[in-house]
Amino acid sequence: MGLRVLIVDDQELFRDAIALTLGREERIAGVDAVAGGAEAVEYVRAHGVDVVLMDIRMPGLDGIAATREVMRMRPGVKVVVLTTFDLDEYVYDAIRAGASGFLTKDIAPADLADAVVAVAEGNSAMSESATRALLGFVRGGAAPADPAAALNALSPREQEIARALATGASNEQIARRLFLSENTVKTHVKAVLAKLGLPDRVHVVIWAYENGVLRPGG
Repeated sequence: MGLRVLIVDDQELFRDAIALTLGREERIAGVDAVAGGAEAVEYVRAHGVDVVLMDIRMPGLDGIAATREVMRMRPGVKVVVLTTFDLDEYVYDAIRAGASGFLTKDIAPADLADAVVAVAEGNSAMSESATRALLGFVRGGAAPADPAAALNALSPREQEIARALATGASNEQIARRLFLSENTVKTHVKAVLAKLGLPDRVHVVIWAYENGVLRPGG
């Protein structure tokens, strides 16, 4: 696959450990590491990178601001937040800035490699429980909107897919729910993301609640 990964963290020991772990992964072609947000922005500006593993709480330019700048420069880059905490307002802000999900720093090495590959393929790096927690943040701040207008660009089947994605359902779960094959679901998911102009599944959650497609308790 030839993926290139950038690790951004102010703790040298952690950076080195993650770089060593991912460097052994045959699906990843190269791993580099920098110590802060400003360095990450400069690296992405100067080099090709597919996935950025971004710490949030760093001196100087923090992970949220760095994520926002990386996405402005290189919209195709996937950013995954690395944190010692479960989902909180800082992680939510990073997702709003363009991150494709978050992982806790105690993640198993094999799971980390799988998450990097999954994000590069357009999936989000979030567990179902994390997605449910994200819903809580979005529900609290969602403004009333016209769901018909938001859904207008989608076919009836794609609307079903979008609503299912917004609940955090996996492709397998959507396939069972709608009596479709997983390959068919994957095709519909790609179409939904393209038509809505969204980078990945996790941003469908935010889109759905901000546009009234799903509402608290709905």
